[in-house]
Amino acid sequence: MNGSNLSVIEARYHDSVNVLQALTAPAAAAPFDRAEWYALLAETGLTPLIAIASDAEHTAALALTQEGGRIAPLRNWYSFTWRQLAPEGEAGDRLLEAIARQLKTRGHRVTLEPVPGEDGSAERLARAFRAAGWRVAVETCDTNHILEVRGRSFAEYWSRRPGPLRTTLKRKANKVVTEVLTRFDPAVWAEYEAIYAASWKPAEDQPAMLRAFAQSEGAAGRLRLGVARAEGIAVAAQCWTVENGVAYIHKLAHLESHKSLSAGTTLSAALFAHVIDIDKVDLVDFGTGDQRYKADWMEAVRPRFRIDCLDLGQPAAWAPLAKRLLRGAGASPAATLARARRHG
Repeated sequence: MNGSNLSVIEARYHDSVNVLQALTAPAAAAPFDRAEWYALLAETGLTPLIAIASDAEHTAALALTQEGGRIAPLRNWYSFTWRQLAPEGEAGDRLLEAIARQLKTRGHRVTLEPVPGEDGSAERLARAFRAAGWRVAVETCDTNHILEVRGRSFAEYWSRRPGPLRTTLKRKANKVVTEVLTRFDPAVWAEYEAIYAASWKPAEDQPAMLRAFAQSEGAAGRLRLGVARAEGIAVAAQCWTVENGVAYIHKLAHLESHKSLSAGTTLSAALFAHVIDIDKVDLVDFGTGDQRYKADWMEAVRPRFRIDCLDLGQPAAWAPLAKRLLRGAGASPAATLARARRHG
């Protein structure tokens, strides 16, 4: 089907996330691909700009938001990734190119992040925007630590952890009692919120959204809510979910006042054991961020990409282009992605 069969892209605001319900999620859908996730984001006050292209058989969309002529993903810091919602193959590529072309009428700059590269999303989006006439730069913006289980049991996985981590668990495991729930429990969630508020972590940006997400994941059977208690007091808590063979580590916190118990280590081990031996996941995803402790638990890293697109037909794009060129960020997107694949 050629481009003349594409419908005019619709750009809507606020409750337009409802249109995403009709789209088919990617084959390896993550929590952040679902219409329900975007609805939660909209409820936090973000204003959606859902760009859609359709032909007679297919529909593709980008869930975006816009401010001051600059367009960005509809996301917040709870989102591990952001990517296109589009069918695979040439049909989807044409629709994405049509969206990219139409977005020139909405703003001079589109910045997409954090986009995964291992599934081809970063390369696909960069190609679509280049084909639509945007000046595109691709760069690594974050790191994703993962564990590929490869059929191992928890015992086999644990035997390969760093010695100090295994020693800590051996010495401290009997100091706390752990529990892993597969449903939402308001009392346990209240314990999590109290622990998080008293921990070293920054204040939650959208606690109501996170609670609503945990409730919906619990109702769907995807929630893994862990808590560790010492003498009946909740001292560590974690929120994970499991979906399509992947365990996602969303949140974890412990009380600094009980740091000597290493309750976070003991609770993490209990959750890893649960998702590996009971849920039989293929992969554990530790989200974004290159914190040193993640390397003790995970065995590989993947890059997350920023795709920065400028429409040079609009004078507002000239200043950011000059800044990009000055800092040397105008390298070939294909070359950047190729380097990332070699190191990821």
